[in-house]
Amino acid sequence: MERLLELDGRLLLGLREMVVHPALDKAMIFVSSLGDKGMLWIAIGLLLLLFGIKKKNWRQRGLFVLFSLAANFLLCNLILKPLVDRTRPYVVWDYTPLIPPVGDASFPSGHTSASFAAATALYCIDKRWGIAAYILSVLIGFSRLYLGVHFPLDVFCGAILGAASAKLVQKLYWERRKTCVGGKD
Repeated sequence: MERLLELDGRLLLGLREMVVHPALDKAMIFVSSLGDKGMLWIAIGLLLLLFGIKKKNWRQRGLFVLFSLAANFLLCNLILKPLVDRTRPYVVWDYTPLIPPVGDASFPSGHTSASFAAATALYCIDKRWGIAAYILSVLIGFSRLYLGVHFPLDVFCGAILGAASAKLVQKLYWERRKTCVGGKD
């Protein structure tokens, strides 16, 4: 395990050495900020919920996104981060990240997991929305590496956890109710 973590750190340093450039810094900070506290994804869920006032399926779709985010928050931020308590890479490798230091643990990436939870829910609702959300999710995850606040395994596992959170919500809630969250109204 120690060898894997060492490799993870070296991979991050190599990646940052190859791609970090002052011309990209502001763009990566902006992309990363889109994932701050999951607010973009919460807003999308709330918009779906609000547009669903007259259409039941839209309301259910908004709830699906919000419940996926809630399940992910529980698993990622309340259980895994404190349990694993992985030190941030800029502390381990002693460099200054491109954004102010973050106060919580590194594993898994909360930005990435929330993004993939929402993207997976959106993909279940409408493949086109989902593909766009997945592209943004990948960019958000990459930005966390670029900024130097996560290791590659943090981002990779965050993506898996986020997608699994949405699939769990789909399985436990919507499939049990035999409610369609996807398809046409």
